[in-house]
Amino acid sequence: MASVPAVFVIGGTGAQGIPVVRGLVKDGAYKVRVLTRNPKSGRAKQLLNLGNVELVEGTFANEQDLRNGFRGCDYAFVNIDGFNSGEKTEIYWAIRSYELALEEGIRFYVYGNLDYAYKKSGFRPEFRTGHYDGKGRVGEWILQQTKDNGDRMGAACFTTGPYIEMAIASNTTMTPNIEDGVVTWRVPLSDGAVVHVSLQDCEYYVRWLFDHQDRANGMDLEVAIDHISYSELAKAFEMVSGHKARYIPISIDEYWATGPMAAGADRSSGYNSDLKDPAAVTIRQNFTGFWTVWANCGGDKPVIKRDYKMLDEIHPNRIRSAEQFFRKEQERGIKEGLGDLWQRVNNMKPVLKVAEDKRKGKL
Repeated sequence: MASVPAVFVIGGTGAQGIPVVRGLVKDGAYKVRVLTRNPKSGRAKQLLNLGNVELVEGTFANEQDLRNGFRGCDYAFVNIDGFNSGEKTEIYWAIRSYELALEEGIRFYVYGNLDYAYKKSGFRPEFRTGHYDGKGRVGEWILQQTKDNGDRMGAACFTTGPYIEMAIASNTTMTPNIEDGVVTWRVPLSDGAVVHVSLQDCEYYVRWLFDHQDRANGMDLEVAIDHISYSELAKAFEMVSGHKARYIPISIDEYWATGPMAAGADRSSGYNSDLKDPAAVTIRQNFTGFWTVWANCGGDKPVIKRDYKMLDEIHPNRIRSAEQFFRKEQERGIKEGLGDLWQRVNNMKPVLKVAEDKRKGKL
């Protein structure tokens, strides 16, 4: 009987990492080794409970830890946390991770990517978004290396976007408020749209990449539910929850004065990135570019595009609308004892690991 292939995962305890690992191990087709700074954390224990999961203690910013993780594995999924490292450091360690994987004999490498928004805008400075552009540069570099090294180690990019779960979670760029009983999103989106991604679908897409390596090799799989306007988001929430919801477009200045990230606007966007470094950017600078990107994604010429026809073919049961997401999330929340949508927006919890760690005083 053939041995079960092993996948080394960087970023396994993150919001995306947990469903990715679950998708790999749920039927025993793969076993997974996860790099974690804290094997005793709740998220690490959650992964162990999935079965077929091994934890190795270490950090992506240590060459020996990376070698230990890659060694003996067949494949890798690498999604470095840019809010830990900052843009410059992420670029170095993402490239070094690829090189070490190649050295250690990894046969297929999936890189957790984001859109190179700066390039896709035509290198317009107002679109610079550090945590997107850092990943996007490396993603292009990896696919270029695959042209030379693809017979030795295949590779694919898995390009996502803002998780739609962030729209009903605490401490995110789009956390809503309850104003006079109305769920209210006040964000500087104008009439734009966000290529929101469902974490549930990430589980399927990454498994598909590993299951279909011949087709996936050299692919940048750019995923999304849809280009979702916040008028549509609010309407869908109201329809599913039965409680009033609205979107109020605001200016970027008002967002930084009153929005969910206003208190930390002038901190470094990577908590291990020193603002004394000229390459570092503040949260304000980073997410001003972020909202500029999405404000320019409405209409028929969005800066960020997706091939929804291809996504339908790859994942026929994918989530295709905000309403469908909210219906699934309402059902899941009730089933798992989290509450319905209305209860959850009145008692919001973090979905991002960085927000959870901040809440627990670990940053």
